[in-house]
Amino acid sequence: MPTRGPTSVAAADRVLHVLAVLAQHGQPMSAAELMEATGLARSTLYRQLARLKQWGFVLESSGHYAPGPLSLQLALGFDMASHLVHHARPDMQALARQSHESVGLVVAVNDSVVCLDMVDSTQALRCSFEKGRSVPLRSGASAKCLLAHVAPATRNAILDLHYGADTAERQAALTELEGIAKAGYAVSSGEVDAGVWGVSVPVFGSPRQAAGAITLMAPILRAQGQEAALTGMAVVAAARISRQLTSP
Repeated sequence: MPTRGPTSVAAADRVLHVLAVLAQHGQPMSAAELMEATGLARSTLYRQLARLKQWGFVLESSGHYAPGPLSLQLALGFDMASHLVHHARPDMQALARQSHESVGLVVAVNDSVVCLDMVDSTQALRCSFEKGRSVPLRSGASAKCLLAHVAPATRNAILDLHYGADTAERQAALTELEGIAKAGYAVSSGEVDAGVWGVSVPVFGSPRQAAGAITLMAPILRAQGQEAALTGMAVVAAARISRQLTSP
């Protein structure tokens, strides 16, 4: 069996980088947009796109590129097989019914927050975080909750990326994260989406390892005066999910 050298590894990284950018963008992208987002030369980009199109991971229409049918099959396979989603969804549904608000399941992927699953409120005015959407691992309840519970080396690297090393802003962010870890949840109001209040609570796959977090989100006006009750509901639901994940 042939071994993979540095060149083949680099080529694999490039094609996966293109696919990841398309997946995170949320809408078709032109070649120029992909070049800017990936930093790849035009000829290199087109080689990666040709390979992805050949395998069905990418579709091209009118000079724009989007995830293809094989990407959808991967998503469907993830939905059916995900251990975390499987165990979290019943309690997410129960929390949504109890609170009458929307509940999302989020995880940290590199330096981003990615929504794995979403249970929407049945109310006409509701907040939602689209399944598959990603935002930087920096602002908002979901990001801060996840960042407060990653390994210290990972957290430090991400703080350095966002704030630089040895800055007052970085120290303030670290102090806030330490407070979140001690409290067991993070709350935000309008930090990512205007008019949205949210509380995020970690769920644990082992006693010391957070597998992700659930985030309850509501319009700020409806959450006012109900913050403590909504936070308590989310904390209880997260504890139930953690027990499901860690039970034999």
